[in-house]
Amino acid sequence: MQQPEFVPMSKEEMSNLGWHYLDFILITGDAYVDHPSFGSAIISRVLIENGFKVGIIDQPNWKKKDDFKKLGAPRFGFLVTAGNLDSMVNHYTAAKKRRKRDAYSPGGKMGLRPDYPTLVYTQVIKEIFPDKKVILGGIEASLRRFAHYDFWQDKILPSFLILSGADLLLYGMAEKSIVELALELKKGSKGNYKNIRGLCYVASKEEIGTLDPKNVIFLPDYESICRDKLVYAEAFRKQYLEQDPFWGKILIQPYRDKGFLVQNPPAFPLKETEFDQIYELPFQRKWHPIYDKDGGVPALSEVIFSITANRGCYGGCNFCALTMHQGRIVQSRSKESIVEEAKKLVNQPEFKGYIHDIGGPTANFLGPACSKQAVAGACKNRQCLFPEPCEHLKPRHDKFLEILRSVRNLKGIKKVFVRSGIRYDYLLADREREKIVEELCKHHISGQLKVAPEHISKVVLYCMGKPAIEQFEEFKQLYELTNRRLGLKQYLVPYLMSSHPGSTLEDAVKLAVYLKKNKMKVEQVQDFIPTPGSLSTTMYYTGINPLTGKKVYVPKSMHDKALQRALIQYWLPQNYHLVKEALIKTGHSELIGNGPGCLIPAKPPKIDIQQRS
Repeated sequence: MQQPEFVPMSKEEMSNLGWHYLDFILITGDAYVDHPSFGSAIISRVLIENGFKVGIIDQPNWKKKDDFKKLGAPRFGFLVTAGNLDSMVNHYTAAKKRRKRDAYSPGGKMGLRPDYPTLVYTQVIKEIFPDKKVILGGIEASLRRFAHYDFWQDKILPSFLILSGADLLLYGMAEKSIVELALELKKGSKGNYKNIRGLCYVASKEEIGTLDPKNVIFLPDYESICRDKLVYAEAFRKQYLEQDPFWGKILIQPYRDKGFLVQNPPAFPLKETEFDQIYELPFQRKWHPIYDKDGGVPALSEVIFSITANRGCYGGCNFCALTMHQGRIVQSRSKESIVEEAKKLVNQPEFKGYIHDIGGPTANFLGPACSKQAVAGACKNRQCLFPEPCEHLKPRHDKFLEILRSVRNLKGIKKVFVRSGIRYDYLLADREREKIVEELCKHHISGQLKVAPEHISKVVLYCMGKPAIEQFEEFKQLYELTNRRLGLKQYLVPYLMSSHPGSTLEDAVKLAVYLKKNKMKVEQVQDFIPTPGSLSTTMYYTGINPLTGKKVYVPKSMHDKALQRALIQYWLPQNYHLVKEALIKTGHSELIGNGPGCLIPAKPPKIDIQQRS
């Protein structure tokens, strides 16, 4: 089937394509941007490439049913996604305050989608089209596929498949799964989709009895994990350890009155050719023209001149949910495919010669961590980089640098940046680290490189799954020496996180002292948010590390979190009173005064109106 310029969003657009019906209607909480950084665009175009007619309904008014009817009824079902972000992360800060801007909506306007659109949209569809299948997908559904702790309601919510009343749920990066499912649904009553990888469904006791017990792991039931945090931690541990396509088993979570939630093993990683084919589809790399009147969709500006090179991550950061969504096995595109995409960027009229990023979750991961991982999966009870790099790890940057060289040498390109993150402990494990850093400093950094040490405390870093601070210091020294030798003034900008499980107020004070000693002023601080699907969120809720069973200190009150956050930016006048309170509270009054080692002066500084606002 020929790909349309844009996936149709109206009957008129369908008619222009000669389409009299749709096989699937995708309903999304985001505005429709036809760019491969947006899941709705990828899934729609992958289905169209495989012969299915797809239409998109963006941000329907859930209070007006007519919005859900405007494309008619699909033949095979509705695909429902909250969008590129979990809606609650999109709507609320770590302090649970409503955000003022939604980058994924036209003009950045807030309020065009409900909280938990996965649930709300499904319920409306089921009311209007009760005989049509609803298939959930996207990050919100994926990371809420099991019973999970919800930070914003401060309680355990059931699987969103159970809670919404949808028929099926596809988790992870679902290009393979959605095509397999579509082909089975096309067969009608003869279709058999319940063995599809990456699929969750609700089964009866009789259906569960037909599964091979050797390939099944039962999780604690929903009612038990609501009653007991130890049971919740154990449930998460089992989920976390089975997210591998090569050896992961079928997971079953019982619900007393709703049946059994079944998660099939994850889909196998994309082969390089499969990855290339998806990103070579004819994306317009624009928002749909209906948003022109609103000034477009702000989120596009962050990625319009960026190129996705990989997906998956074996970095193992506990506050990140990538293990539960994209998995630990890194998949990457070919150099040729990436170069061709760069050529397309050069031909765009708005292109000024700068590619903002070539990367993914971690830019310098461009393949499996070791030869075993590609054919047998990631190790079940050990990490690739934490607490030390595995002896079987094969740190190679050849392909990474080849891609960067090939793209930067294209006519019309002035500079290629790497902004999606360098994993410095992986880079340091490469014997060619000096040459790699030199090439990055010469060609792919402009003024500053952002890296993520996150903290300095051994306890906190262990809870985070991050390398020791000595690794950061070694990389910092190498980076600074390289820039001095090259005669460049380029700086290292550290990302830091406050209030992560394990971080006491004393740890936060030590971090502030470290920053002062090393003359580092951090402009941006990420306050830990317990998002669904991460190991750190389980620590936050239970006070237990689910992998070790050991207790973890958790800063929970908003005031304690504010104290820790303020300490990282101790030098800001508006943080003075919070920092002073924290220092007195921890017995560090010696850090208050006018001496060279003090964090804050004895008297509060004056704050002008601009600083106060």
